[in-house]
Amino acid sequence: MKKTILVTGGAGFIGNCFCKLILKERPDWKVVNVDCLTYAANPSTIREEMKDPRYVFYREDIRRREGIFEIFKKERPDVVVNFAAESHVDRSIEDPGLFLQTNILGTQVVMDACRAFGVERFHQVGTDEVYGDLPLDRPDLFFHEDTPIRTSSPYSTSKAAADLLALAYHRTYGLPVTVSRCSNNYGPYQFPEKLIPLMIHNATHDKELPVYGKGLNVRDWLYVEDHCRGILAVLEKGKVGEVYNLGGHNEKSNIEIVKIILSELGKPESLIRFVADRKGHDQRYAIDPSKATAELGWAPTTMFCDGIKLTIAWYKENGWWLDECTSGDYLKYYDKMYGNR
Repeated sequence: MKKTILVTGGAGFIGNCFCKLILKERPDWKVVNVDCLTYAANPSTIREEMKDPRYVFYREDIRRREGIFEIFKKERPDVVVNFAAESHVDRSIEDPGLFLQTNILGTQVVMDACRAFGVERFHQVGTDEVYGDLPLDRPDLFFHEDTPIRTSSPYSTSKAAADLLALAYHRTYGLPVTVSRCSNNYGPYQFPEKLIPLMIHNATHDKELPVYGKGLNVRDWLYVEDHCRGILAVLEKGKVGEVYNLGGHNEKSNIEIVKIILSELGKPESLIRFVADRKGHDQRYAIDPSKATAELGWAPTTMFCDGIKLTIAWYKENGWWLDECTSGDYLKYYDKMYGNR
């Protein structure tokens, strides 16, 4: 069935992977990517997609109502998936206002356009960080869809607000909404402010690897393509008004991740430098994705031991992409975050 799917934030890490997946596996679908190309969206990321006649790109900020409505009027999307968000916890601590504006008010603008033009589905891409954290000494505990919202940072608070606003638009206006909340993603094209690409980049260049605290914080890691397949499953099989957790069944502490990367690259652990911990740093994230498995038939297929090798190999083969990302403003930000800790 022919569809036009509008993806916000489609030049970013997860959004771009989703666009690639749609173009590959849904040949009748047209992809409209709306992205304002912030620091985390390298234009080179979408170079190949731009060659596909089924792919259209608009450089636009989701906070700008006039521009978003013009795009909707022209493209008339059937489905909208909202990836667009400021997403780095450290940056949210430095500038919370930007996160509130983009992640909440920007989401409102997109949903208002969805209402005005009668889309079949609006999907809000969320995060497990809205649930807060779990204690390290309780490995039996997991996040479920009905786990209470208990945010820890301006970032997670802004994402929780966007999720709740989307669900409120469903109840109040009848907007056909679904929400997914994922665990930590990793894979190709991730901007190197996040743990895995940052450590790969630094290790490759024999630079110190800054690790918060003692590196004992635990995250549930989900390979990015598995996440995107989960979102597609929600779109095609999910129930309107529902929330679906998408987790990877791959819990690792930060220090484990760092040591795995060093081992894969043949680099010494002496490169590790422990730095002052992040403010309000969550201890452990762990998702129970059984609802998505039962209702959608979705489950992650990439084990971390395989996914991390694929990820490291991609960054080694595409050093030019990392070099484009790690210049100018990024270096100023890196020095600010880690230079004196």
